[in-house]
Amino acid sequence: MNSKLSLEKDKIKVVLLEGIHENAVKMFKEAGYSNVDHYPAALDADELKSVVSEAHFLGIRSRTKLTEEVIDAASKLTSIGCFCIGTNQVDLQAAAMRGIPVFNAPYSNTRSVAELVLGQIIMLLRGIPKRNAAAHEGGWLKNAHGSYEARGKTLGIIGYGHIGSQLSVLAESLGMNVIYFDVVNKLAMGNANSCSSMDELLEKSDVVSLHVPANEQTKNMITAAEIAKMKKGAHLINAARGNVIVIDDLAAALESGHLAGAALDVFPVEPAGKDEQFESPLRGMDNVILTPHIGGSTQEAQENIGIEVADKLITYSDNGSTLGAVNFPEVSLPVKDRTHTRFMHIHRNVPGVLLKINDVFARRGINISGQYLRSEGGVGYVVVEVDKEIKPGEGVRKELSAIEGTLRVRFLF
Repeated sequence: MNSKLSLEKDKIKVVLLEGIHENAVKMFKEAGYSNVDHYPAALDADELKSVVSEAHFLGIRSRTKLTEEVIDAASKLTSIGCFCIGTNQVDLQAAAMRGIPVFNAPYSNTRSVAELVLGQIIMLLRGIPKRNAAAHEGGWLKNAHGSYEARGKTLGIIGYGHIGSQLSVLAESLGMNVIYFDVVNKLAMGNANSCSSMDELLEKSDVVSLHVPANEQTKNMITAAEIAKMKKGAHLINAARGNVIVIDDLAAALESGHLAGAALDVFPVEPAGKDEQFESPLRGMDNVILTPHIGGSTQEAQENIGIEVADKLITYSDNGSTLGAVNFPEVSLPVKDRTHTRFMHIHRNVPGVLLKINDVFARRGINISGQYLRSEGGVGYVVVEVDKEIKPGEGVRKELSAIEGTLRVRFLF
């Protein structure tokens, strides 16, 4: 059965910003969501609020900032998809407390980032940035000074997750010795060896590559003190998060010659668009590779991300599954059973809500055939199936919405 209280797919508005890959558009349309608006770039604040006010599903990348103010303007918004790894551009708590799960693509650009870092390692060890800069100015630095093979050098990876571990395998294939440090015990790939502390890794590595998440523990984790523990002439790479390194401390170490080079793809402050000036004390240094946050910007990665995140949004819309949500209880649900009516109830995580939901149906003599409940943080999420078609005018939605602590009620089918 298909509840008349559920919104028809052609009336569900999907908004995709920042040139999200066409694969996502194709997936939505193939799943029956024909009302898709696809924007090639990020929007300014006023236009963003106007556009999201009509959106049921919103897809963004890293430039769009979804603050609590913007989320408040999106009264119809059901879910947010971050078509990238990071989700720090979204106020996750504000979204959760409005019953809006946020999904991302934590694995789809792993290979692209690892390959970029591998290329940067080779470029730095060979002194290519300085030689490239000189050639552009008419110079000709044809010598072996400061130029080394990757083979036999030690790569230290801080953060041995999906990207760090894949980089480990790629670097080892070049003949590098790989060591790593992670706050969580991780199984080594290949012949890599774990370090008991970050200090140990810094002292042993010829190249240090950062692959950590953005949180309070990793903010400014690399300062002058940590850099001083690195080998003289070592190289530092950051393709993780912009606030992991104190940039002024890195600049000082490069100017003094303690570090031979660095490569950064992420920065504490990044331009909102191509027309905004990029500012950094590292500009103009000929031993530094600067790239504009393009670690995951390959055609292959964007295709994969488009599929991964669109699939999560479609699955949530179709049957209520929240696997992969970063701010929300994760529930895996069976495929649609058209003999039942299924609805979701999102509420503050307080005692007594489930009892009140059940009472709404018990008083009507309606049998509950299935119930799925998870809570996380301040949010409770329950999905209920009943053996009867719920029709408009019966007052069920009104009663469910009136339960104290309710954030959102939605009938799925």
